[in-house]
Amino acid sequence: MARASGWRSYRPGTPSRAVLALARAPLPSARILGLDPGSRITGFGVVDVGEGEPTYVASGAVRAQGGDFAARLREIFTGVHALVREYRPTEVAIERVFVNRNPDSALKLGQARGAALSATFGCEAAVFEYSPREIKLGVVGTGAAEKTQVQRMVVTLLGIEGKLGADAADALAVALCHAHGRATRHALALGGAAS
Repeated sequence: MARASGWRSYRPGTPSRAVLALARAPLPSARILGLDPGSRITGFGVVDVGEGEPTYVASGAVRAQGGDFAARLREIFTGVHALVREYRPTEVAIERVFVNRNPDSALKLGQARGAALSATFGCEAAVFEYSPREIKLGVVGTGAAEKTQVQRMVVTLLGIEGKLGADAADALAVALCHAHGRATRHALALGGAAS
């Protein structure tokens, strides 16, 4: 019977020049627009990323004041479209709809998310979606983090001074979650290109 070898006997080969060149390929810089959609308030956060830590560009909220729901959706679309024209993101990160017990609320949130997302299509930015749990995990380190923990971590990571609104903080958290995963996705893409 053949004896299985242990991890101590593993001797990796020398990586090829192509693999080494791919490993040194720089991570392309990007401008990320993070969106936290809501039927009345849609938070936004813009960060720039490259080789170093993400840097804060802007944040705030698109407030839909319309009386009827269709008018609010139009305001969300128009507001996000204006943000896209102003900041020209190369990547968009948006929070996935959280399914609530109230189907009417979930449906309205889904429509607001659709209005915000469709407003970004003209800029040809890559779109990435994250669940609330993924966002908390990516920013705080635990998917069970409280909103206040997320806010404090966003302020700390981006060095923001002064007050940061809850909707803006949530949107920046979406952008940071995406930014933190970019290096991994880049390495995986390079690894796929090498094979």
